[in-house]
Amino acid sequence: MSFLRLRHPAMLLSITVGALACTLAAGGVRAADRVPTQAPAETPKDLPVPARGATSWAPVATTKPFDEVYKTMKGGKAEVMKRQKDLLEARYDLADRPAPDVKMTRGTDVQGGVRVKLPDGVTWQQLGQMTPDEIRAKGLWPKGFLPLPHPSHEEGGMVFPTHHVEEIKKQEGRDLSRFDVEFDIPRHFLPEFPPAIFLTTRPDLGDVSQGQLVTTQNFYALFDGVLNPKQLDGLRLLVSQFPQQQFNLTDDRRSEKPSMGVACFDCHTNGHTNASTHLVGDIRPQAFRHRIDTPSLRGVNQQRLFGSQRALRTVEDFTEFEQRAAYFDGDIAIAQKKGVNVLERGSEVHAMAEFQELLDFPPAPKLDVFGELVPGRSTSAELRGEKVFNGKGRCAECHATPLFSDNFMHDLKTERFFEPVLINGRMAVADGAIKTFPLRGIKESPPYLHDDRLLTLDDTVEFFNLVLGTRLSETEKKDLVAYMYTL
Repeated sequence: MSFLRLRHPAMLLSITVGALACTLAAGGVRAADRVPTQAPAETPKDLPVPARGATSWAPVATTKPFDEVYKTMKGGKAEVMKRQKDLLEARYDLADRPAPDVKMTRGTDVQGGVRVKLPDGVTWQQLGQMTPDEIRAKGLWPKGFLPLPHPSHEEGGMVFPTHHVEEIKKQEGRDLSRFDVEFDIPRHFLPEFPPAIFLTTRPDLGDVSQGQLVTTQNFYALFDGVLNPKQLDGLRLLVSQFPQQQFNLTDDRRSEKPSMGVACFDCHTNGHTNASTHLVGDIRPQAFRHRIDTPSLRGVNQQRLFGSQRALRTVEDFTEFEQRAAYFDGDIAIAQKKGVNVLERGSEVHAMAEFQELLDFPPAPKLDVFGELVPGRSTSAELRGEKVFNGKGRCAECHATPLFSDNFMHDLKTERFFEPVLINGRMAVADGAIKTFPLRGIKESPPYLHDDRLLTLDDTVEFFNLVLGTRLSETEKKDLVAYMYTL
């Protein structure tokens, strides 16, 4: 899912998992001072959907034959995807337009430029001079800055990019496609595939994936002699499939044939991310659930908050929670029905966590040991951008070196800028507190923010310029993006 910060509270950018640009909090700031100067507006009493659901539970017993469900939902798939495509095209410029001279580790282009479309008759500079109340009253909050719904928000569930589905089918003969929905964001806005793997224990080896997608078919050959036996067994579990809400062996599934399930690395591809999407499991009712981007696992050994609402304090907690709860939308009855995989904490969970904690960020040759730019290796724009990051942009208040995160939660209070609105089944109200994700390697983790709503780093800078009220000039914005490419 990439992530950022706020004025005096701050935060988030691309998890999905998650991590990026200009934000807030830390350095001697009192808790009372972390509140935005503009108070959030009261939530209207009358919303387009009920604020509270009839029940927290999904029905356990199916009432329609699978063949009927399959026929109905498969028949409606084209309409579901057209609705989402129309939304994306109305919000964004989706052209394949790479940033010049910027590549991911294995040579994949990084998309550049602001892609969020502005309302008619207003410029970014004009918006940057307005208060949240003015933007809200005039209806000028860009639609691309509103929460992004799941491609089929009423249904939800894990959805994987087509290129990942095809590679898994090729290697393992396993089908991760769904008959009711497909992934929505164009491939050129997604992370490199397959992503490189860097290990904290063996930086001398460089990319230990050797350009391959790590699966059950090759993990042993790639890592035998590099990992110890416990770590190797942890990796085995991370590429093994276990039942999940949409992929399981019952008739309550969204795969055409019964499925053994999904693997951790189906989303956290090669210990990074392929931007697979899902809905958070800890919110009810359905319309209020947030789309969630898959965050990278790079650098988790330095992080202390995990989970969609970041209530988990260790990667061991997160690893265990995923299959006990997140795989089944937090519904313990459904989990029992579909075959929840209860991991053994003392061996399986620890082995999986031990491997995850070896995953490192990509090399950043322009940074010194303190996470600061080396002048002789950096351009003037990058050096100016570093000053904006640490000063006027207020990014470093939350994204402190060397991790470029403060490991805290912050509420950006974006609801200050718009009236509550129902978007393709998603009730856009308040996001609440979100974790400050690391910005190291951020150019390799698009799209950004916890729900993928920002397609480029340029979009992210414009978003936080408004949310934090930093009033950056056009040159400062460009320099800031140039700096973040170096991280």
